[in-house]
Amino acid sequence: MTEPNQNPSGQIDLDAAYRESKIDLLLDELNRDLVGLTPVKTRVREIAALLLIARLRERAGLDAGRLSLHMSFTGNPGTGKTTVAMRMAKILHHLGYVRKGHLVVATRDDLVGQYVGHTAPKTKEMLKKAMGGVLFIDEAYYLYRPENERDYGQEAIEMLLQAMENQRDDFVVILAGYRDRMDTFFQANPGFHSRVAHHLDFPDYSLDELMQIADLMVDLQHYTFDDHSRPAFLEYLERRVLQPHFANARSVRNALDRIKLRQANRLVRQGGSISLAELTRIDDADVRASRVFAGSSDQTSDG
Repeated sequence: MTEPNQNPSGQIDLDAAYRESKIDLLLDELNRDLVGLTPVKTRVREIAALLLIARLRERAGLDAGRLSLHMSFTGNPGTGKTTVAMRMAKILHHLGYVRKGHLVVATRDDLVGQYVGHTAPKTKEMLKKAMGGVLFIDEAYYLYRPENERDYGQEAIEMLLQAMENQRDDFVVILAGYRDRMDTFFQANPGFHSRVAHHLDFPDYSLDELMQIADLMVDLQHYTFDDHSRPAFLEYLERRVLQPHFANARSVRNALDRIKLRQANRLVRQGGSISLAELTRIDDADVRASRVFAGSSDQTSDG
């Protein structure tokens, strides 16, 4: 972020500073990329405003201490947590809080070793990759396994806490996972709780929002629902959200992948010449061949 315009009276041109930060462009990208999530988008906008004003205050000699930028994202799978983390990394970069603005995604397996002396180098490597950007730890509660006295997760936790405190000028951690499990994790690890200032809860999508997501995905991939397949897919969603292992936008994507598979097989079996419209059209039969309509109890994947 460049120095804000300042007139002779000492006043700062906030509009110019906002434009130079490119926050509006990044927030517009977030709105385009994600359907719904109004509370999350509002909170991201508020955090961006806080960071901008804090930076301007610092440059005006009104430094009130370092901000805590570490965050917690809670919600069910497929609600946009990783996408928002990517946008947050870019916002932090454009405002000068991190050097690179890249996102490194990690899980327990990336941080915790399986034998003595294995955890420290693994955690150090992930921290090294994340420096200058954001380390996004998915299902962070798996780092802590109190039932296993020989578990090495505590070593990784201690190293993360040290980095979050000592290197927070150029490094941000986002912890993510189910809300109830993250609450338990924070209660058991007060060191994390004291360092995480921003908690964002990601709600599940409504049926209308899930259908909007499907329409966007279909359009981006150059497919089309027809007058029969679109209501069939809405009916699919109505049934699928009530079944196990539903993962919001992720399940929508998985279902569309299987629909494209069935469409391709239908066209090949059909043979002969084919129009461009037929090459892109999703048929009602492509949707209704799903196990969801057959009443199958096997819902380990989206079909």
